[in-house]
Amino acid sequence: MQQVTQQRELPERISWARAMVFAIGFFLLAAILVGQIPGYVYNAMTASSLVEFERGSLSLGLICLACFAVVMVIELLFDPKPLLPPALLAGVGGIVTVVGLAVTILVSVTGYRDFPHADTKILPLLGGYFLWFQPDAIDLVAIGLIILFVGVATVFYSVLAMGELRNPDRRDLGTTPAIRWMIIISSLLLIVFLYCYNYDVAGALFQNIVLGIAVFLALGAFGLRLHYLMRPVRKRVMPGLYAIGALGLAQTGAVFVLLWIIAYPLLALIHPLPVLGPYLTNCLRATAVPNSCTFSQDAGYIVDAIVTSSFFGAMLAAVWAWKSNRNLVVVGSVVITAVIALTALVMHTAPTALPTAMMLCAGILIVATVWTITARREFAVVGENNLGCLGQWLVMGTCLFVYLASFAFFSMANFAAEETPPNIPNTIPGTPATAKDAFVMLALFAVLGAIQFFFLTRNRYRV
Repeated sequence: MQQVTQQRELPERISWARAMVFAIGFFLLAAILVGQIPGYVYNAMTASSLVEFERGSLSLGLICLACFAVVMVIELLFDPKPLLPPALLAGVGGIVTVVGLAVTILVSVTGYRDFPHADTKILPLLGGYFLWFQPDAIDLVAIGLIILFVGVATVFYSVLAMGELRNPDRRDLGTTPAIRWMIIISSLLLIVFLYCYNYDVAGALFQNIVLGIAVFLALGAFGLRLHYLMRPVRKRVMPGLYAIGALGLAQTGAVFVLLWIIAYPLLALIHPLPVLGPYLTNCLRATAVPNSCTFSQDAGYIVDAIVTSSFFGAMLAAVWAWKSNRNLVVVGSVVITAVIALTALVMHTAPTALPTAMMLCAGILIVATVWTITARREFAVVGENNLGCLGQWLVMGTCLFVYLASFAFFSMANFAAEETPPNIPNTIPGTPATAKDAFVMLALFAVLGAIQFFFLTRNRYRV
């Protein structure tokens, strides 16, 4: 009995390779949630025009609500048995998919990508063009992509539910050949795009098609791997997944949609106030309120602090809940990572920004899928080798190479000037300059990091 008790009290073991994948995933979450998103909100609020803030708020809010809808579809289909016939949901998802695809193609072909236009006059209020909204405040391409995503996800999980009705197997199948090939093909297509984009050896249409297939395959691999990850532990995971959707995604989406609705009326309300007006708003012309107004830097600091504190508190809560609710933390983390990937896509639908937005979306989805693969047996005893001097270098060197390669990868994004400038210089294709520092750096450190990670995995060092 004493021997059994001592064996149970032994610390849980995890390989350094698995620990590194977990660390990379949480570092990505922390960097984007605590750093990038609050910084984007601040820059959009304090820009010369609130159009970018309105577009971003609507896109971010709608993608959060869309992901909440997908979570509800998963709950209806797998908690623990279908509450609605999967064939019915598949039919509804098919209709939604057709609508989303039609909207996306229609607004792209006609060029009517934004609403309202400068010549639109529909119930104008407060100097607006549609109610109080300024030109280009609504991104129709993003709305079409969001509708398309909800439809495809509904059909995807409905087909999986119909398969489970025929086969009672509830095991975690791990990395099946379908998942493996989708990850491999998506990664190869991403490499093809990076070369074509940086050296301008193919047209924009070819690059967009390659990236579209890469995003679709990466999203399919992630969805299927998440399904297998949750399948053996649904009774413990489904309540937490619902909490993530209802208390996290739905509430966040509602807040950002509300910000999109009240931004201009709030400026008109705050500006005349004696103290708060000059402190929280900046207006170029006193005769054009709120048309010429934006929020001041002080208002941006306040909102930035609220957003940063909220996400930082969520990260601390995940650390606190890791020991007692590991399934909740793992599933919640990978779901939020996928939401971030989709957000990068729907918030940058301009023709110049869309290719690199799809690049980031595919890359983050691949990382999330690898994370779910690692999370299958994260605390299995995989080896008895001590780390040693060589192992310490492999751990430190791999982390360093991954860190530098990630900086280079994110520096290739071609977004609006209002956002954070790239860390590594990389010339936009088509311009006279030919600096390719970010691409060369990514290729070099990705190869070096992969080599070191291979030997780290092969030697099976334990933590």
